[in-house]
Amino acid sequence: MAVPYRYIRYNWWRKVDLKEAAEELGGAFSVEDLTMPRDDREYSFFKEIREEIKVRADTLSAYLSPIRAMLFQREPAPLTARDMELRRMILELYPKNRPTPLPLFFSDEPKFEVAE
Repeated sequence: MAVPYRYIRYNWWRKVDLKEAAEELGGAFSVEDLTMPRDDREYSFFKEIREEIKVRADTLSAYLSPIRAMLFQREPAPLTARDMELRRMILELYPKNRPTPLPLFFSDEPKFEVAE
């Protein structure tokens, strides 16, 4: 039985500018802003990294935050050329496969098929 593609990537030391990423990705892919409302009274250690955008290609989608990207498919399917381009661009923006510089919590990319 085929399993949908799911993979998490990270970025350390610098945050991805989601406005720039949305402009860059918006030419070829569907981009949706998912930023939650906020106000001056909220108390959160992570309030400046709660912003998110959702990017969609053909079968591959991704949730992007300033420090993490979650790539996924809802249903298992071979990745198309557009899916592979989205994957390539996200792997450039988020070059790390673990959430910390320490050698812990690796995230291995699953095997996937590419449509012909």
